[in-house]
Order: sequence, then structure tokens, then C-alpha cells
Amino acid sequence: MRWYLDAVDARRSPFPFQGPLAPEEVVGRLELRADLARRIRERRLTALLGPRRYGKTSILRRVAADLAADGVETVWVDLFATSSMADLASALDRGLAETQGRFRRALDRLAGSLSLQLGLLGVQLSASARDRPDPAMKVRLMLQLLLEAAQKHDLLLVVDEFSGIAAVPNAAALLRTELQHHYRELGIVFAGSQPSTMAQLFTDRAQPFFAQADLVDTPPLTDPEVAQLVDRGFERTGRHAGPVAGHVVELAAGHPQRAMQLADACWSLVAPGAAATEDTWRDALAEVRRSVDSGSERLFTLLPVGHQKVLRTVAVGGSPLGAAGEVLDLPASTAQAGIRALLGSADLVRRDGRLALVDPLFADWIRRRFPL
Repeated sequence: MRWYLDAVDARRSPFPFQGPLAPEEVVGRLELRADLARRIRERRLTALLGPRRYGKTSILRRVAADLAADGVETVWVDLFATSSMADLASALDRGLAETQGRFRRALDRLAGSLSLQLGLLGVQLSASARDRPDPAMKVRLMLQLLLEAAQKHDLLLVVDEFSGIAAVPNAAALLRTELQHHYRELGIVFAGSQPSTMAQLFTDRAQPFFAQADLVDTPPLTDPEVAQLVDRGFERTGRHAGPVAGHVVELAAGHPQRAMQLADACWSLVAPGAAATEDTWRDALAEVRRSVDSGSERLFTLLPVGHQKVLRTVAVGGSPLGAAGEVLDLPASTAQAGIRALLGSADLVRRDGRLALVDPLFADWIRRRFPL
């Protein structure tokens, strides 16, 4: 496995956990990365699904960076918080305008022939109603620009947080209409953090993208990947992880962001040249808990009581439909409805036939707050 940070500042944590990683920081999930790269090269329309903070954006950045070495250009469109056709048009404009180098210059030349000025749409949409452009028409023109660029460049289109398109009437239909006859001309990957919405967009017959893409799940990190991530990060900054790698593996349960957060908390307590100890893990875990517990409590209290009971039973390893559910007076119908909803929101996941909480620190808070 190729590890990141060939040259690293020993004073800087090798475990960034706030926001997506830079491509060179992404480790593990080699099979998924290879599979995505193959799909892109073969022009297989792909939808990458996974919970929030599970590394989808980071993985796609790494794949895009690897493909760039073969001359593939990437246009990245982020649909987070998209709620109108104007938002969709602005997201496309930003994605095109953020390209660089020779490819950006080529886009500008093509844009001129379509009466487009990349990067200025936000200003244009803020004009008075009389002078404001039609955002749907702008979307069509920018998609036409993408397709013309794909005739001359090996191109990848990444649409991140694609589930946001469900909030915009006719937006998915517009994208499908403009792209459906050109799937073989560029690589396209949709990614989204709302598994139920993403699945619906591609599996519901009433949706424009029904059966249009292969659905690919983002797996957790394996235990060896987490252990190596921790050990190598400490080693590369002149420290020794001691026993904390095993503790991180056990608590993080493959969750990429939480593994990095726990490792970072441990690393920050170890001086260069020193080794982590059991006390390091105890103090780091206490600090991480202090930083996340209030958020966990707020999230929990916002959930319906039936959902709370489902989470409580799953967090302690029980079944909402078994004895653990009976102890909490959880009716089977309420349990089943809660399971469906929590799977759909990616608060729960099925692993090896059993339910588990996606966020291990949320599960940790529930176990401490509700021992039974």
C-alpha cells in the first residue's frame, strides 16, 4: 500500500479529520478505487453511495488524481444544499470555472461560442427579473459545453451530493435528457450521502434516472487498514503508536473520519520521539468524548422515541425485534418502521446480517447514557 506524506512536518498531525482529504492523504480501499477507475474508463455510469463522513468525496478525489496522470480532466459539481434550478446552474458554473490550466482555457474558448462566461453566473442570476437569465437554459448550455469538451478531452464529471437534486423540480429530468445519449463520451460518477434518496433516484420507476446507473456502496475501512493508518502516521512523525492502534481499531469500527479523529487525539498527546501509552488512549478518548457528546445528545433528542429505542437496542448489540426491544416496550411495528427510517438516513447499516450504528462515537455515547 502506498502511504501518504512522503515529506511531513513532525509538528503537524498526520490525521486530518475535518473535511475531505487531499488525494495524497487517502489510504486503503484499494479495491473500491480500482473499481471506480475501471468504471470511469469503461464509461459505466456509476452512483457511489455511503453515509456522511465516510470518505466518498476523498476517494473520488484520489481516483480523479490518479486518472489525471493518464490525461483525464475532471469537472467537479457539488450539489450540497441545492434547492432550485438557479442553485443547480450555479453549481455547474462553479464546477466548470474551477477547472485549471489548458483545459480551463479550452473551456473558455468553447464557452464563448455558446455565449457563456464561466464564473459569472452568480452575478447574472442576482440581476433584476428583466435581466436575469433563465437558469434552466443555462444548465442546458453548460451541459452542452461539457459534451463538446468531451469530444476533445478525456473527461470525468463528478456530481457530488447528487441526492440534492431531488429537491429541485424537473432538474433530474433535465440532466437525463441532456446526458442520456452521451454516456459513452465521458465518465460520470454521482455520489450522495442520503442512501435512501440516492437509491430511490436510480431504482424508482417514476424517477428519470431509473436503472441508469450501477449502484456502488462505500465500505468501511478494514481493521488492518485502520491499524496501519495509525501506526504509519505515528511513525512518519517520529512517534510510536504503542497500544492506541488497537484501541482505535476496536472503537472506530472502520469509520474513516472517526478513526482519524481518535488517532489525531492520541497523536496530539505524544511528543516527538515518545510512545503512546494506555494513559494516552484514556486521555484522548475522554477529550474526543467531550467534543462530540453534546452533538450526540442533540441528535438523539431530535429523533422520535421509537427511533431512540431502536438505536439503544442496536448500540448494546441487541435486536429491536428481540428481547432487547421487549425490555424497552418497543412494539414490533414501531421497531420495523424505525429500522427502515434509520437505514434510510444512514444512521444504521447492516453488517454481516446484523444492524449496527454507522457512527461509532454516537453508539459509544448511547451505551454510556443508557446502559440498558
